[in-house]
Amino acid sequence: MKKITFLLLCCLITLNAYAASKQNIDKITQFYGERAGERAIAWRTLIKNSQHLTTQQKLNAVNDFFNQFVFISDKKLWGQEDYWATPYEFVGVGAGDCEDFSIAKYQALLKLGIDDNKLRLVYVKALELNQFHMVVAYYPTPSAVPVILDNLKGTISPATERNDLLPIYSFNGSKLWLVKQKGQGQVAGNASRLSLWNDLRHRSQYIKLNHPRNIF
Repeated sequence: MKKITFLLLCCLITLNAYAASKQNIDKITQFYGERAGERAIAWRTLIKNSQHLTTQQKLNAVNDFFNQFVFISDKKLWGQEDYWATPYEFVGVGAGDCEDFSIAKYQALLKLGIDDNKLRLVYVKALELNQFHMVVAYYPTPSAVPVILDNLKGTISPATERNDLLPIYSFNGSKLWLVKQKGQGQVAGNASRLSLWNDLRHRSQYIKLNHPRNIF
């Protein structure tokens, strides 16, 4: 009897997770249109089909998937100087700027079971473009050189090979670091200090969607 109850519970959890996922897809479709719904289905399929992959394969799959999206500035898309779209909004619109690419990749990797302690969202200066930029860093171990997931360059590469990026600060779900030279940096406090990050997490939790001001 206990075994049957446990199996039933597992089935209910799976069904509830599927229902929630389908509900989210329906919401994105209704809000942004049929093509957005197709992207949302592809996003769900990515997460579902990548669970068994190695860590490197997960990094590649997530990086390749989101790098297909269109780059557009917040000013053109949202009519704001700086807007951090949730992954739901990014997938719904199919476009965004570097923060949106990076946040969507970060969240997808978490869903694939990558430990948050091994991930950082890194705010950098892209020296060749002379502008601020965001990437995702994955640390295999705390003292390892991280690899960088970036929408500017499709290939994942070690940070030591990205001399075009000057790190400024980094953060994950719980901590904020100020970068010191080429090291991992000094912990500067909680990630909650970032107002844009707090706002994004609130909108993600309740799946609050916004329409872009302009159609690209």
